[in-house]
This record gives sequence, C-alpha cells and structure tokens, in this order.
Amino acid sequence: MNTNKTYDSICILGPTASGKTNLAVQICKQYNGELLSIDSRMVYKKMDIGTGKDLKEFQDVNASIAYHLIDLIEPQNAFAIHQFQAAFKTVFTDVQNRRKLPVLCGGSGLYLEAVIRDFTYTSVPNLPALRIQLEAMSDFEIQELFSKQAAHPFKLLADTSTRKRTIRAIEILQFLTQNPQFKLLTPKEINPFIIGLSPEIEVRRNNILQRLKERIQEGLIEEVEQLLAEGITHERLQFFGLEYKFVSEYLQGKISKDYLIEHLGIAIQQFAKRQMTYFRKMEKSGLSIHWTSTKEEALSIVPPCF
Repeated sequence: MNTNKTYDSICILGPTASGKTNLAVQICKQYNGELLSIDSRMVYKKMDIGTGKDLKEFQDVNASIAYHLIDLIEPQNAFAIHQFQAAFKTVFTDVQNRRKLPVLCGGSGLYLEAVIRDFTYTSVPNLPALRIQLEAMSDFEIQELFSKQAAHPFKLLADTSTRKRTIRAIEILQFLTQNPQFKLLTPKEINPFIIGLSPEIEVRRNNILQRLKERIQEGLIEEVEQLLAEGITHERLQFFGLEYKFVSEYLQGKISKDYLIEHLGIAIQQFAKRQMTYFRKMEKSGLSIHWTSTKEEALSIVPPCF
C-alpha cells in the first residue's frame, strides 16, 4: 500500500450483508468522519427495512454519526443517477469544507463509479422514442448504427461492450448532436482510498439468511403493506429490487410465505455474486480496491487522509 499518496475520502464497498455500514460507522468515529450513502434505493423515504438503511447503526450512547444521501425523495418519484451525482457533489464539498472526513459506503457499483469517476454523460436524458426503435434492431444493426454516428468526444469514450450500453451510447450521441448547447454535468473529482469488504462465501451466505430472517421479523412485509396503502403500485414495487418484488408477489397471493423466505434468500445470494462481478470489473478498468475479509483487517489499513 502506498502510504505516501494523499486521499481525500474513504470508500467502503462490498456485497450485500458484508457489514459495510458498521465498518463505515467505525471509521467515522475514529477519524472524525461523516457517512455518505452511495445506494440507489436508500434515497427513497419510507423504505427503511427493505433497503437496509440500518439507521440505528449511526447512534450510540456517546455520539451520533452524521449521514447523508438517505431519505431524499418520495418513492412515487423517479430519481436519476445524474441527480444523485449532483446531490453527492454538494454534500461531499460541504463535508470537506467543515474539515470532516467523507466516508462513502455502498453496494451499488454503478452509483459508486458515477461519483468516483467522471461520469459526465449520465446527465443526458433518455430518448424513449429512439430507444423503442433501437430495441427492435439486432445486435449487429445496433453496432453498425453506432459506428455511423457523427464524430463527438463521447464516441471515443463510449462503452459498447453490451447491447444495453451500445443503445445508451447511441442515445447520448444523438441527443448531444441535436442539442449542442446542452450543459453537461461535471462531477467533482475525488480521490478516495477504496476498501472492499468481502467475507468468506459461507460467512456471507449465513449473514444474508440471518439478515433476511431479522428483516421479516422487524416488519418488512408490513413496510410493503404500508407503501401499498399510500398508493405505491405493485408495478412500482418491482422497480425497488428483490425484497420489494418478492413481498409484493406474496401480498398478491402469487407465492407462499415459505416460498418468499426461501427463494428471496437464494436471490439475494445470487445478487451478491453479481455485485462482486461488478466490483471486479471496476478493478479491471483501473480502480484500486483494497480487499479485506473482516472489519478489523479493514480498520488496520485505513491511511491518513487530507
């Protein structure tokens, strides 16, 4: 580890149920920090149990840890990634200006990349009509169309490794060509020391199943019932991920409670594997992640910041 390098923040990432929040809180306590949640679902209000906000982690008898980017918006409303970037930029600057250590914490790989890297083009809006046309085309036709797009700085940066990303790249190129005066969001450049918390697979599996059991006991099903009572549709609940999807199906009578618990546990484990795949992709693209399997090991490698 290069201890001579200067970092401006700490970033804790890892798969679900790996203990990220607890570790981030410990770092905040020891290094005068404030926690910045980097999560695509925790921005929504009234969704505490299913998203795993674990707000009690931020409180103890001696002091409370300040946290940010949680409970920003009502669940009926959309919240795009470029809006998250803008909110993050404001909070990060404020925390630094108060001479506190920003401690980023999350398992949403795309959102983590969006705030760590210069994802300038995420502010380009979607083009639904164009996307419908592109979805009807073959992979070859989409790649051909991308190659025929007008020259633009973004064209050299675009990720065309998958069909979905190529479609988004064409969408961005066409929008910028048609709207040359559009003001792109410029995220704040940051230089975090990134710690990856990844317990052994069997430990992770047991953590996932135990946490799911606890969330059911704490009122996950009742939380979803309350959301439905307040007008959130079952279709909207599908958008919020596995916990809300499975509970929605249970409340509609499509699955039993036993099926809910068993298959949701399996689905969360599969999701954790996908998270790790994304984090490895982040490494391959140049981000340095310092992997540890325990909180104690992670605390021992935290470098000086500022």
